[in-house]
Amino acid sequence: MSNDKAPPARQTTRQQPRKGKQASGARGPRPQRRSGPPGSIDVAIIYGWHPVVEALANPRRRARRLMATENAHKRLLERFGRLPITPEIVRPADIDRLLEPDAVHQGLLLEADPLPSPTIDSLPADSLILVLDQITDPHNVGAIVRTAAAFSVAAIVTTARHSPAATGVLAKSASGGLEHVPFVVVRNLAEAMLALRERGFQLVGLDSAGPTPLGDIPLSRPLGLVLGAEGKGLRQLTRERCSHLARLDMPGAIKSLNVSNAAAIALYAASRALG
Repeated sequence: MSNDKAPPARQTTRQQPRKGKQASGARGPRPQRRSGPPGSIDVAIIYGWHPVVEALANPRRRARRLMATENAHKRLLERFGRLPITPEIVRPADIDRLLEPDAVHQGLLLEADPLPSPTIDSLPADSLILVLDQITDPHNVGAIVRTAAAFSVAAIVTTARHSPAATGVLAKSASGGLEHVPFVVVRNLAEAMLALRERGFQLVGLDSAGPTPLGDIPLSRPLGLVLGAEGKGLRQLTRERCSHLARLDMPGAIKSLNVSNAAAIALYAASRALG
């Protein structure tokens, strides 16, 4: 699994940039400080074309620092005309050294404030949401966020512990989806699910051994689809808090899917059923 924390940059002597360019080897984003509950962050590190563009276009996202190569800067100016923050012009290698070796940053790295987290009580009464039970792989969660944005999911409910922070690898995998689907971060998932049930949410847990096909369950808003970690699936208490347990019926020999693929199929089925 890739580490979604941006490592500290090597110490260098900082010089004044010339002609609007940042000197090579400039110090990059500071390590992400965590002052809130586990899973919270003080600084979000966002890299790659789509994630950075969506973040810069989001009026709720406060940008602190933008590093861009000359080519990426030109593309941004073509996209926005005027940028909300003045970038530091760097070489690709300056960004490379701040990220994991396989990171595809496309010449862009943004340091920004994390987005505010809504509460369960603030969710709209007709919401379609996702509930994630200890899904820890940032690539999977990022892919889920991207799909959630495509299906107008109102929020993703997840725990403060045993979940990746909304930064780095997750942000890259979400391809801009983080700017459109907020996270409701809770300390206790079972208690949060009870609160959702009290608000009238129908909670449908996805389980490859579920007793009923998802298509046979009459779905209604507000609706929450509950997804468990690969391998472990839904924990027992999470299963007990669901209104229904459902399976995705597939005709092939393999009956279980990667959790992000399962989320995409379930959201498609739910969207068609809800109309």
